[in-house]
Amino acid sequence: MVVPRGARPLLATALATAVALIPAGSADARTGRASAAEHGWVGTWEAAASGTVDALPGYSIRNVVHADVGGPAVRVRVSNRLGTAPLTLGEVTVAVQQTGSPKSPEAVAGTMREVTFRHAGSVTVPAGADAVSDPVPLRVPTGGNLLVTLYTPTASGPATFHHSALQTSFLASGGDHAAEPAGTAYTTSTGYWYYLTGVDVFRPQVRGDVVALGDSITDGSGSTSNANRRWPDDLAARLNALPPSRRFGMLNAGIAGNRLLLDDTGPNALSRLDEDVFSRSGVRALIVLEGINDIKNDPPQTDPARIEDAYRRIVHRAHAHGIRVIGGTITPFGGHGGYTDELEAVRQAVNAFVRTSGLFDGVADFDAAVRDPADPHQVLLAYDHGDHLHMNDAGYRAMADAVDLADLGGRP
Repeated sequence: MVVPRGARPLLATALATAVALIPAGSADARTGRASAAEHGWVGTWEAAASGTVDALPGYSIRNVVHADVGGPAVRVRVSNRLGTAPLTLGEVTVAVQQTGSPKSPEAVAGTMREVTFRHAGSVTVPAGADAVSDPVPLRVPTGGNLLVTLYTPTASGPATFHHSALQTSFLASGGDHAAEPAGTAYTTSTGYWYYLTGVDVFRPQVRGDVVALGDSITDGSGSTSNANRRWPDDLAARLNALPPSRRFGMLNAGIAGNRLLLDDTGPNALSRLDEDVFSRSGVRALIVLEGINDIKNDPPQTDPARIEDAYRRIVHRAHAHGIRVIGGTITPFGGHGGYTDELEAVRQAVNAFVRTSGLFDGVADFDAAVRDPADPHQVLLAYDHGDHLHMNDAGYRAMADAVDLADLGGRP
């Protein structure tokens, strides 16, 4: 059952501060920090808004998300960022998913909680905005899955979503089933995340967050579904093994098909820095792996200087927010459709810039980690998902291992 507001235990003052409706990308003008970042809060999950689909009026949408960092309280970020009309959510709940059941809509008994916004049980989010909930007391297990359920009573225009979740979520038609732990009403599965773009936990011991800004390779295309085998997931596991004073949360802002310079699948990377990086709680470092779609997709970018200039703009803006930037070299695509020697020369030039320009606070040489030593234009066969562009689980693990953890924030 849902724990009513009046029966909830009191939280510390830090938990009692509700975060109001915020415009996408808003930041504190005095500090340059995101207005959503209070002391003690850290991001445990993120999905970047990649586009819109038809709304689901009268549906309850049970999003399944993975919590890399646990804690005693949680809050969620819902998004109407790409919508064209106000979004009304009639009820929102959060619960812990049954252990060992990544494809189940069932909640662990006793964990279902009502989520409020400014102490109200429903919220209307303007077009182009996000809303961050009030703190909710819930013991979030590190490495566990959460069920964040949203009831949409009416049609609210196009629905902001993330199109390549690699995680099974669930839909229930016919009314409000948000507070039902059993999940029997959730008879339809989906591979999308609807309206949900972030989850924070209260964990003062964690130093802050690392955001991975990228395309399908960061989004995890080619990895095993429902298994959290994207390279940011593997990096999160490495971070969780550190002593508490050096630990970070890991947020995945990858969008399959994304580009640096042009809108393609989702807004281009330059235009989404505010929403997907700077508005997040306590970001300390940013890992950038973007550019392969600029090089190979129509119209192809054949001038390396344009991509290099985009990197400079990202680093300049991140440094203004006090965020370190790690440059990721672009991984091979030899054998993939669209490969040409001319485009390969662009990739090599961009990678040389990442390695040697001194622009970045650190370099993650993803290219060197996954290329075939006998043919460096291609991904090593043992790491190739099969399309000569995306990695399998082993390849993504090798990419995660290529990140020097000391680059993310230095020593405490």
